[in-house]
Amino acid sequence: MAPVVTDGSPLWLDGLDLPSREPLPGDTHVDVCVVGAGFTGLWTALGILEREPDARVQVVEQEFAGFGASGRNGGWCSALFPISGAELAARHGRDAAIAMRAALHDTVDEVGRASAALGIDCDYVKGGTHSLVRSATARSRAEEEIEDAEALGLPAPEWREDAALGTTLFDPQCARISPGRLVRGLAVAAEERGAAIAEHTTAVSVQPHEVLTDRGLVRADRVVVATEAWGARLPGVGRRILPLYSLMVATEPLSGAVWDEIGLRHGETVTDFRHLLVYGQRTADDRLAFGGRGARYHAGSTVRPDWDVSPRVFAHLERTIGELFPAAAGARITHRWGGPIGVPRDWHPSVVRLRGGVVWAGGYVGDGVAASNLAGRTVADLVTGRSTPLTALPWVDHRPPRWEPEPLRVLGVNAVVAATGLADAEERLTGSPSRLAAAMARLGLR
Repeated sequence: MAPVVTDGSPLWLDGLDLPSREPLPGDTHVDVCVVGAGFTGLWTALGILEREPDARVQVVEQEFAGFGASGRNGGWCSALFPISGAELAARHGRDAAIAMRAALHDTVDEVGRASAALGIDCDYVKGGTHSLVRSATARSRAEEEIEDAEALGLPAPEWREDAALGTTLFDPQCARISPGRLVRGLAVAAEERGAAIAEHTTAVSVQPHEVLTDRGLVRADRVVVATEAWGARLPGVGRRILPLYSLMVATEPLSGAVWDEIGLRHGETVTDFRHLLVYGQRTADDRLAFGGRGARYHAGSTVRPDWDVSPRVFAHLERTIGELFPAAAGARITHRWGGPIGVPRDWHPSVVRLRGGVVWAGGYVGDGVAASNLAGRTVADLVTGRSTPLTALPWVDHRPPRWEPEPLRVLGVNAVVAATGLADAEERLTGSPSRLAAAMARLGLR
């Protein structure tokens, strides 16, 4: 019988070899310093070494490779972007929006191609996403998604009818992965190609051509900041990003008969159209890994291990599993964990060239498994001086507005989190689209 994990350790890191790499040994001088050994930082390091095989690349990581969102997420490698195609077109023009969406679609396949080429077995299966349509309001939002894709001339999700799942909107542009296997494999691949990775090394400040850490000073011709939610604690990033917690649970392995009742095949992921997001996948070993939002924001954009767990949110997730998939209602939960995602003020991910050759990438709002690969390739082109279709994408040099100062930030963000849950309750009671959600959207809140 699998043990119940209560310390917040992600399912994805179970059973993996996690050797501890040495901290930075002291001051050093390199060609490129990458801050953060998650998906963005490691894809960037690999991209730079592919373009400049002799480059001296130093990665610094405050914990261990894959400690952050890259080792904790829901394992969706999707073409999702946090803002709609219509919003992208309004901000950047229709052609730019089409290019951004098309690049993300290709990136879902690129992650599979690249991980296979690097010899990384990350349980990649491109099975698509089922969005459950079990109410009139869900159908309305599903139709909006179809219209959004068709307006840009892109492949639209399609209606499906399934004996177990019921009516769903199916999007083929998603693969299930085991994120822990992928991020740990990327770290090994980067080292094999010449990158140095210093773990247990905290970046204290980032300036043009140098990164000051608690273990020494790294002088570098080029600097890349790939810290996602943890960047809120780093001068120079700060209020560009907000750490908002997303939590997950995983069941024990379920029988084939239970999976037949649930209706998910291997490689398929699942969500629905509620405002307070939930997401799940059938893992390679037949567990249901299921996550969602609802955890509160902590004042000052602080990040602490204590907040990786929330009994209230875990209880909500377990109830939701029972509501959506009655066959799994009695399944034993073996893992409960969480962590912060990086949220920009306008929900628009970015690859930004800052002063003095510093590049910052992130703000994926939880949709970063594929987007981080695209960002890493884009950053690698930028820092090696290339002008490519990737460097022309509209997220390059998009500068999100800064979040409000405290206490406005903590009051506003937690009010929105609470209102999101209330909007779902309103729709269950009325059967109509939430007026509260519409009001939040008009105010630019989500």
